Amino acid sequence: MALAFFFDMTACVGCKTCQVACKDKNDLPVGICFRTVTDYEVGEYPMPDAFHMSASCNHCANPACVAACPSGAMYKTEEGPVLHDDALCMGCQACVEACPYSVPKYIEDLGVTHKCDTCYGIRMNGYDPQCVSSCPMRALEFGDLATLAAKHPGSVTMDMLACAPESDTLPSTLILAKDIALKGGEEPMQKFF
Repeated sequence: MALAFFFDMTACVGCKTCQVACKDKNDLPVGICFRTVTDYEVGEYPMPDAFHMSASCNHCANPACVAACPSGAMYKTEEGPVLHDDALCMGCQACVEACPYSVPKYIEDLGVTHKCDTCYGIRMNGYDPQCVSSCPMRALEFGDLATLAAKHPGSVTMDMLACAPESDTLPSTLILAKDIALKGGEEPMQKFF
């Protein structure tokens, strides 16, 4: 079993509730988020279009952050999620530099990096991650990767999106994407706020 997030881009309205819920649950300082919602626009008048992307750690099959971590603080669990051990972290930020998705965040006050841990403590008590349970559009799910793929045919991985960087990390996040968000679609793509 490999656990993963699923994101339904076709249902997301860009409200950022998942982002706020994650930030609140993790008591993160100003300027740091483990889940972010980014808004993109494509095309030009008279045919513009837009989409929203809710992204967090992809809990990759081949995580660059784990490979780069010299202390073993960043590690991949047997069930799939990539977790972080504060006690082993040296604050060197090698994981921050290695991640193509800019996921690990250095928290200066603590002197260590942190990232999405799929709300491990909450999940061990039988609940969904905070971002999943907070989404008013039910655009986020968390569960077994194979089960999510079967439930949502046509889903793609993060690396199939035009807004994603090139990577060989094999991201585990599944996305039911709008056609305009896929690679090979219309360029250029711009963020708007």
